[in-house]
Amino acid sequence: MGEFNNKVVYITGAAKGQGRAFALAFAREGADVIAFDLAQKMSYPAYNEGSSAELDSLKAEIEALGRRCVTFAGDVRKEADCKAAVEKGVKELGRIDILINNAGICAYAFADEMTEDEWDTMMDVNAKGAWLTAKYVIPVMKSQVKNYVKGESNGVIINNSSVGGLRGMRRLSHYAASKWAMTGMTKSWALELAPWGIRCISIHPTGVNTPLNDGIAAMEGKTPEEIAEASAGNLIPVPWIEPEDVAESVLFLCSDKAKYVTGSQYVLDAGLLTV
Repeated sequence: MGEFNNKVVYITGAAKGQGRAFALAFAREGADVIAFDLAQKMSYPAYNEGSSAELDSLKAEIEALGRRCVTFAGDVRKEADCKAAVEKGVKELGRIDILINNAGICAYAFADEMTEDEWDTMMDVNAKGAWLTAKYVIPVMKSQVKNYVKGESNGVIINNSSVGGLRGMRRLSHYAASKWAMTGMTKSWALELAPWGIRCISIHPTGVNTPLNDGIAAMEGKTPEEIAEASAGNLIPVPWIEPEDVAESVLFLCSDKAKYVTGSQYVLDAGLLTV
């Protein structure tokens, strides 16, 4: 029996990287999955996002584990897509117990050199997308609460922020601003949703070994290792952590072991913020 049997987890940016690791980790623990991804390349940043083939293969992997998976190719910046994905997921799986706002982008630019479109795209994907997704998931979670008993955990929202949501970052002011926004939304939603027993937590990883690193490195004309060495500064001497490491922490935060954790920031920084 898995720890999340009979639970449904909704994950944005699920086709690859951290989102894929989250989906498979929860499926191994008995959860069914709603996997949302853009599943196509964006004009900015100019690196490959998840693909429809990766979304399909994720579904096949989850089903091979004996769990159900509903996929949706859409844009978290578009309210109609966010609404339709929640409706499809609930229709096919019946409920949503956990939301992981994971869809996100990153790219370098000095504040006085980035374009307005680059700023808007960063904020829209990372911050607005998290809000639009939650806007339609929260009513589902509320509707599932019957006669709330104090101390019960009736839903969890995880916002995948960054160490950049807790500090400034050179050439990443638009990225940091979007990730600080996720931190602020987490605290505000925790206040709003506590009466229903719905918990909200932001997570703050250091650099994570995902295909996003390859994309950023290619844009910068460097290797992923060079990007990590220049930007991370981890106290524990590793260039990055693995997506599976983040997934293990998220499993804990969404479990009853963490039933009194809400409104806080969970840091997985390899000591970066210590120095």
